[in-house]
This record gives sequence, structure tokens and C-alpha cells, in this order.
Amino acid sequence: MTTDWTVRAITRAMLPVLLVMTMVEVGSGLVLGTFEAELYRYPTLLVLVPVTIGTAGNLGSVLASRLSTAFHLGTLDFSPTDESLAGNAVATVALAVTLFPVVGAGAWGLRSLLGGAQLAVGTVVWISLLSGVVLAVLAVGITLGATYVAYRYRLDPDDVVIPVVTNTCDVLGVVVLFAVVQLTL
Repeated sequence: MTTDWTVRAITRAMLPVLLVMTMVEVGSGLVLGTFEAELYRYPTLLVLVPVTIGTAGNLGSVLASRLSTAFHLGTLDFSPTDESLAGNAVATVALAVTLFPVVGAGAWGLRSLLGGAQLAVGTVVWISLLSGVVLAVLAVGITLGATYVAYRYRLDPDDVVIPVVTNTCDVLGVVVLFAVVQLTL
């Protein structure tokens, strides 16, 4: 694939994506607003929200970057038997399994230092871990899908995949976190 590195070409590829993602982010804020009472009741969750969505977006972005590099090198194959693709997906989920308990413990620790940690540390770590694993699986799926769509439409995945992944993970991060909270508490 030859890449047209002009401002016009990049704007043509990015503008529609960014406009759609802006609407998606508004949806994230609306979802977050519906859980305002829950956040006031359990302030530890308020600490957990930005870290959870940020970490999920970062995991998806790392995967997107790796896939984009493989795409440009010509080694990316969307075959179910592609070991590199599967390895990157499994590594992303494995990172989530190791990172999100630390995120939960850190959120609980910070809230404890400030006073008012009403949830037990185990509960916060469990909420963070379960949310993180679900988000990692979703981030892998979204990243693979966005990369494949960019490939099919002959777009540079460097331009479109990371904005799609990070913005979608923001919305899903809020939804998944509060779904887990509703199931746990």
C-alpha cells in the first residue's frame, strides 16, 4: 500500500473518524453521569474510573501500534492461524490480568490515604480485575476489527486505529466498570 502523506489525505482519513469519536465520547460522559450517585456513595470508584479507562485505552493502543507495524512490514495476516496475531492478543489480556489488580489496589490505597475508603480492598481489586479483563478482551476485538477495516479500505492504520481504539475504550471502560460494580455490589 502506498501512503499519501499530504495534509489533505490525512485530513480526509482522520476527520470523519474524529467526528464520530467525538459523538462516542459524549456518550461516555452521559453514561458516567447516570452513575453519579454510585460514585458519591463509593468515592474509591471515582478514583478507579479514569485509571481504568486510561489503562484499557493504553493496552488497546499498544496492540494497535504492534499491528500497524506488522501491517507496514507486510507481516500481518488476519488468518486465525497467525501465531503473531494470537500472541499479541494473548499478551494484551495477560497484561490486563497483571496490571488491573495493581490499579485497583492503588485506587483503594489512594482513597484510604485521603480518607473515606468505604469498600474493602479485595472488593476494589476484584472490580478492577474483572473490569480490566473484560475491557482487554473488548479492546483486542476492537483493535483487530479497526485494523482490518483500515486494511480493507486502504487507510493507514496509524491514522485511524488508535483514535478508534482509545475513544471506544473510554466509553466501554465506563460501561464495563459500572456493569461490574452493579454485579459485584
